[in-house]
Amino acid sequence: MNLPNVLYSFYERRLASSLDREKLPRHIGVVLDGNRRWAKASGATTADGHQAGAEKIHEFLGWCDEFGIKVVTLYMLSTDNMGRPPEELSQLVGIIGNTLKRLGDGLANGHRVRVQAVGAPDLLPAGLAETLADLQARTADAEGVHVNVAVGYGGRREIVDAVKELLLEADAAGRSAAAVAGELSDEQISGRLYTRGQPDPDLVIRTSGEQRLSGFLMWQSAYSEFYFCEALWPDFRRVDFVRALRDFASRKRRFGS
Repeated sequence: MNLPNVLYSFYERRLASSLDREKLPRHIGVVLDGNRRWAKASGATTADGHQAGAEKIHEFLGWCDEFGIKVVTLYMLSTDNMGRPPEELSQLVGIIGNTLKRLGDGLANGHRVRVQAVGAPDLLPAGLAETLADLQARTADAEGVHVNVAVGYGGRREIVDAVKELLLEADAAGRSAAAVAGELSDEQISGRLYTRGQPDPDLVIRTSGEQRLSGFLMWQSAYSEFYFCEALWPDFRRVDFVRALRDFASRKRRFGS
């Protein structure tokens, strides 16, 4: 028996049992950062790093289901990532496609997740866009964790798309731009975001030690709590997640007041 592992497991269970379930976030956003650095440190290929990160997604969603987290948004492929070298991008798109197909089969505990595409489908390769659309349709009635898959996503692009939608609706109704501007509100923009109808993220987690959002949920995260973890995404452990939840539960949220 490995005594350090036994003690560590005991610590993890005790930490989890001490959480106040009433103070846990409803919606968690995650910037999945560090796959390439993990691969470099491990002597593996970049593709191996992305695959390790994909495997962690399934594990992470199982933890979210365990703790009753209702909505999770995963930042998997940004608009900036679309400019990566063609070979790496092709490998990454293939890994994301396979990950999405596995999500359609549900979590290891048998619970089905509801998958929603969050991003600009016109930026994606046709095959990946079709996989996302099919998965979204097939899981629309699932009652498990609502998983927003941010693929081909950019925070600025999302806000621009919301404003475009608002203006096109006004034009179709014969209303002038001046009339739209005269009554423009936060609610009108929020109601046209990719995540419309969902609660804003209470907690945003970023792995790998980087302390920035990189355009992730720029509008929705105005009053989110942020948690930056040193672990690279493939190395992110359940205890790291529990610590993030504990940290969130201990904070007094002021929502700008």
